[in-house]
Amino acid sequence: MASLWRAATTALTQTQTTQTDCDGVEFWSNPERTGWLMKQGEYIKTWRRRWFVLKQGKLFWFKDSTVTRESKPRGVIPVATCLTVKGAEDVLNKQHAFELSTRTETMYFIADSEKEKEDWINSIGRSIVQHSRSVTDSEIVDYDNKR
Repeated sequence: MASLWRAATTALTQTQTTQTDCDGVEFWSNPERTGWLMKQGEYIKTWRRRWFVLKQGKLFWFKDSTVTRESKPRGVIPVATCLTVKGAEDVLNKQHAFELSTRTETMYFIADSEKEKEDWINSIGRSIVQHSRSVTDSEIVDYDNKR
């Protein structure tokens, strides 16, 4: 049963993280930030140590720190979909914790130190600002033509 679950979740993860998710981002070359973070699993909420790469508005994660052109990300978060990034020690009751929130979900991470946590929050926050639009097309209201 465990191997069936592993096969199903592996297939799902590989399907979710296709080349189109990467949008041509060369995550293996000159990233804006890299480092180890603890991340909760999507389905089984255990904490796992993953190597994170922030580049061109996308936060990728991998099982190990040797990232090459052939590496397959375990997941990717487009930071333009994120609304906030902030400390979360009080939420998780864990040191060096922070959260990244979209309209539909909140993801939690734990850094190795307070400095690492602050550096990740600053880097992701800067990326959110750089890659999000202040007003989406669907939110634009043309008051001149609205009667």
